[in-house]
Amino acid sequence: MSTPRFLDLPPGVRRTDIPTPLGTVAALSAVPTAGGCELQPAVLVPGYTGSKEDFIALLQTLAQAGRCVTAIDLPGQYESPGLADPALYTLGGLGSAVAEVIVALDQGPVHLTGHSFGGLVCRDTVLADQVPLISLTLMSSGPAAVGGDRATDARNLAAVLGEEPTGERLREIWTQHLDALARGKGVPEEIYAFLRDRMLANDPHALTRMAGTLVSAPDRTLELAATGLPTLVLYGENDDAWPPEVQAAMAKDLGARRVVVPGAAHSPNVEAPETTAGALTAFWNAAETPERAA
Repeated sequence: MSTPRFLDLPPGVRRTDIPTPLGTVAALSAVPTAGGCELQPAVLVPGYTGSKEDFIALLQTLAQAGRCVTAIDLPGQYESPGLADPALYTLGGLGSAVAEVIVALDQGPVHLTGHSFGGLVCRDTVLADQVPLISLTLMSSGPAAVGGDRATDARNLAAVLGEEPTGERLREIWTQHLDALARGKGVPEEIYAFLRDRMLANDPHALTRMAGTLVSAPDRTLELAATGLPTLVLYGENDDAWPPEVQAAMAKDLGARRVVVPGAAHSPNVEAPETTAGALTAFWNAAETPERAA
């Protein structure tokens, strides 16, 4: 699970709710502390078992460049209520939910960024072509289903939740399996409490169905490349989810800009926020003024 290093909201960042036809979406909204949002906005989407707080260390820096930035909880994650129909917890369904957020924000074309599982979701938002987008960033995300230990963890969580997942069963799983992992991170008590509360607040149906999607997602790289949307592939040099070489090959197939963050692993947004924010801002600025990127 992603682990933010702090929870206090920086200047210019506030907690908000975004009403959409699919339900309310919880968000962190960031604006410049001085000046206005002169540049195009950005929307940030977290990964499996993540939340909007995964981007908290980026938000002030990104907004200070002169744009409005919104980080969300996907439906069924943390403070976003679950979907009425669990069958919608697919890449297509969640991609449409992200599109509804963009429509509700009504800020014009946006830069869309997805971390890990969120990258797969954002890919479907792009391919559905329902909303105007300026760019796509795939952060520590791959071309298809995740493998290795991450896939094993997702399958195990879905298996122990069972076919009829409940909040009570999720609490038992936390006590029996996940609590020790969270304690073992050696984080301050408030971060530990956040990790516990976030996991237990998830819609159990969302956890089960998203896990299945995460380990079975198809490769749609060629479809994404055909859209021509400016794309950035950004990942840590020590990523332990999708191997760096897999992400590098994906970037080549997409004709995408590629940034490898030194010293970071699967969460450069947490592990190297200033480097990550700088790379995002540079890419977004170039995408808004293509002649500079030529």
